[in-house]
Amino acid sequence: MTTKIFDAIIIGAGQAGPPLAGRLTAAGMSVALIERKLVGGTCVNTGCMPTKTMVASAYAAHLARRAADYGVTLSGPVGVDYAMIKARKDKVTIDARTNLETWIAGMDKCTLYRGHARFESANTVRVGDDLLTAEKIFLNTGGRASVPDLPGIHDIDYLTNSSMMDLDVLPRHLVVVGGSYISLEFAQMFRRFGAEVTVVEKSPRLTGREDEDVSAAILSILENEGIAVHVGADDIAFARQGDDIAVTFSAGKPPAVGSHVLLALGRTPHT
Repeated sequence: MTTKIFDAIIIGAGQAGPPLAGRLTAAGMSVALIERKLVGGTCVNTGCMPTKTMVASAYAAHLARRAADYGVTLSGPVGVDYAMIKARKDKVTIDARTNLETWIAGMDKCTLYRGHARFESANTVRVGDDLLTAEKIFLNTGGRASVPDLPGIHDIDYLTNSSMMDLDVLPRHLVVVGGSYISLEFAQMFRRFGAEVTVVEKSPRLTGREDEDVSAAILSILENEGIAVHVGADDIAFARQGDDIAVTFSAGKPPAVGSHVLLALGRTPHT
């Protein structure tokens, strides 16, 4: 098997990989860019772009419900078409990914390999049947949602920030486990879409890295929108309850029973 020689190999075509490939090829270097799943990584496919697209739809629904505050009258209640919201989100993602792939394809001296990269030596990488070698190898492999081994977690179907993007129905009651940025973004978004939402957080307050007055303000905003929030959850566990999922958060208190559970408990690097 012939080994293909490059000046640089970049593993991961997410937020960092393609711009790095652009800088290196502009400097005259030959580059192998490797991606095992979707070009664009988290930001384009399951993070920044699709979620902010959905946030915009949620804000439009929220603003429409408050139309009277601005002297605007609407005939009938405000509803959402979740299938159309998802279709709009999918189009934004697909367009962004297609544009990124087109940009990569137009880079002189850049070759995109699709598959899982494995090191064969300090400077040799295998992708499927291809052997690639370079003096410089960059790892830009991103991360994934953390899934701690909580009691009952393997007995239920749960969602993460990634699988949430594939959801094609509006949850009746979404229980969000976690109290930081990703969890609260989804909580407010789906409440504004019309779902019942409960947030469960093990720390004594939301967004623990922020000042206490900021956490208090966020809590007030969420509760004013009808989101139930349980902080100081010291006994988180999961169990099937018919077609629903019971999420215990503190011993001696009734569990939150939801149709869907979203785990938003931090990120784990792929490296």
